[in-house]
Amino acid sequence: MTLLTKPPAGASHTPPQPDPATRPAADRGWFRAFLLRIHFYAGILAGPFLLIAAVSGGLYAMAPQLEQAMYSKELHVPAVTDPLPLSAQVKAAMDHAGGAAPVTVRPAPGPEDTTRVLFADPSLGESQYRTLFVDPGTAEIRGDLPTYGSSGALPLRTWISNLHRSLNLGEPGRIYSELAASWLWVIALGGLLLWIERIRRKGTTTKNTAAKPRPATGRARTVWLHGTTGTILFAAFMFLSATGLTWSENAGANVSTLRTAFDWTTPTLKTSLTGPASAAAGDHSGHSSTAAPAQAPAPDPAMFDTVTRIARADIITAPMIDIKPPTKPGTAWSVTETGREWPASASAVAIDPATGQITNRLDFDDFNLAAKLTRWGIAAHMGMLFGLPNQLVLLGIAAGLAAMVIWGYVMWWKRRPTRGSARAFGRPAPRGAFLRGHWAGVLTAVTVMVAVGLFLPLLGYSLLAFIVLDTLVDAVKRRQRRPSETTAPGT
Repeated sequence: MTLLTKPPAGASHTPPQPDPATRPAADRGWFRAFLLRIHFYAGILAGPFLLIAAVSGGLYAMAPQLEQAMYSKELHVPAVTDPLPLSAQVKAAMDHAGGAAPVTVRPAPGPEDTTRVLFADPSLGESQYRTLFVDPGTAEIRGDLPTYGSSGALPLRTWISNLHRSLNLGEPGRIYSELAASWLWVIALGGLLLWIERIRRKGTTTKNTAAKPRPATGRARTVWLHGTTGTILFAAFMFLSATGLTWSENAGANVSTLRTAFDWTTPTLKTSLTGPASAAAGDHSGHSSTAAPAQAPAPDPAMFDTVTRIARADIITAPMIDIKPPTKPGTAWSVTETGREWPASASAVAIDPATGQITNRLDFDDFNLAAKLTRWGIAAHMGMLFGLPNQLVLLGIAAGLAAMVIWGYVMWWKRRPTRGSARAFGRPAPRGAFLRGHWAGVLTAVTVMVAVGLFLPLLGYSLLAFIVLDTLVDAVKRRQRRPSETTAPGT
């Protein structure tokens, strides 16, 4: 075997330039190279999840308008100037439902709206209710549809919401949305740092020369659009990622634990009438199945008029409210403001059905700052905080995110070496930069990644999988290159 230890005669004696991938361990640009590689692979792998989240999220932002058009008969009636008592509307719904006890009643918030009477239905999914829509002027049943959650989403909006949340695959599908929310802030933050560094380097390069015009075509133009749009929407992406993670299964549980540890939880209305031990349980929605609304005795419809009058006297002022009868003996009626619009309204009262007295009261001013921020953040994420302007902003952000993903793939495709090359796709940033960094910087980065990975498990697992896979691929490629790099041809 003949080793290539001496250059051929006549060859230049100019010392070879060090390869960027083999610079000394204290390479000052190691973090940028590592960040570029993470950003590249994260964008490629998480891009499909982000694209689906963007499209479905943009569609959800405009779902209220779609809902109003599709379910106009159920939601609206000719303007009612002299509505029937709420008790008469509830009785009509109970008769239509075979005498079942309503779980919640949502009186018509406006003269052209219907009253909603919600019933438990074991044939429906979790947090879904059979809802009868009643004409306040005639007590006619205008519709019978399932609704979802406290927002009262109808079937179309529920389908779009589940598409955005879980691809309509149930609990297993929530992995997709948690991965998207977990990686969104990483990709956005990494992209911003890379864009700032790019501008800084260009500024240094062109300090004494004429500035180049904005690229009009080609990959440079795509890079400019990608970076500029990402910088403009950076804060919005961080907001959507943070609020989206609060709904996730794994990271969301950690967020809840953190809020509980720091006493940042949202206060609940106490509806128990039987003493401090029971009162500590708070909202009756957390009781066991033995106290399920479907098994509770039917309330006297006249009480809906009574509790509404008491609550409206000087506390509950928002047009949209929920009235909940007791679910078992020893608990109170509750009346709660449910609107999510700004300024936030979340007052609630508990009323003793025997005495008509208010036994507990909760106002938005009682919320701690974390609880207020949570309520505002969720409402803004859903497009409810500022109404139509909020929806249009979300639609614009969703369009921007979708464009960012598409531009990222275009940049990847255009980066391939030549059109005739065997390498069909774009080249990633060189690997190995992480190991060339200063030990203190590497240790800090590892510590941060471990901490973030523990708090955001899916992000941690996927990042670990990327690092392990990347290391294995690098080892295989080095092993394949070794014979040709150390031996002469034909030996």
